[in-house]
Amino acid sequence: MRRTFHVAASIKRLVLFAVSLAFIFYVYQVILPSDLRTGQIALSLIAGWAFSAYFVLPRIHRLLSLLYVPDYFIGRTRTADGLLGDQINLAFIGSKSSLRKSMKRAGWIEAEPLSLSSSWRMVWSIIRRREYPDAPMSDLLMFDRRQDLAFQKQVDGNPRKRHHVRFWRTDKNWYMPGGYRVDWVAAATYDSAVGLSMFTLQFTHRIDPNIDQERDYLVDTLSESDAISMHERIEHFFPPFITRNGSGDRFLTDGSMVIVTLKRKL
Repeated sequence: MRRTFHVAASIKRLVLFAVSLAFIFYVYQVILPSDLRTGQIALSLIAGWAFSAYFVLPRIHRLLSLLYVPDYFIGRTRTADGLLGDQINLAFIGSKSSLRKSMKRAGWIEAEPLSLSSSWRMVWSIIRRREYPDAPMSDLLMFDRRQDLAFQKQVDGNPRKRHHVRFWRTDKNWYMPGGYRVDWVAAATYDSAVGLSMFTLQFTHRIDPNIDQERDYLVDTLSESDAISMHERIEHFFPPFITRNGSGDRFLTDGSMVIVTLKRKL
């Protein structure tokens, strides 16, 4: 499973590399001052950045993360390069069909898989500021695999800003700390802008630091649409903390976990 994921991650990294080069070309043509557009300077800058961002830094992080990132549930996802990612701040009880129906009823749109085509459409929509409601998301790992489902809500048709959440199915015999049995765990965050990752220098979305607000926003949309039967808030499930995700974005949380029970029939 792990080797399969790393092969897929390498392919997707090459796809993102190609798309990012296209974006760099756009920056070079439109944004870069004319006195820096000499061929030698531009090629040196692009080659140096691309080699570091998509080959050197990811490999360094993958090797180092094997030494310090625990191989058990700590409530944090991982990036394809092994870095600690977004916080798990929600859990769900219900089937895959119920989850899909509940999210769609609450106005959330399922994200497209990440591919060459969807990545290019994403970059083009950001450049042109055009709506892309089912834009793809980067893969994050939980239980040594990428997300099973992902949903989003773009804000004012702007692909740079969106509410989004990833879901991972749990094994039948798996329990959260405290003995809570759930069918899904999820990480909800709000994309507020597009920029460079602090750790790898790759192009990525940047998240708003208040992830608790996004967690509560998701639960509120489900409640308002009458898509769930109940939800339980567990205070101090994790200790409150402030840290950074895999892109270097600072975020903070009160450590609460919300368990949502989905309606069987909608």
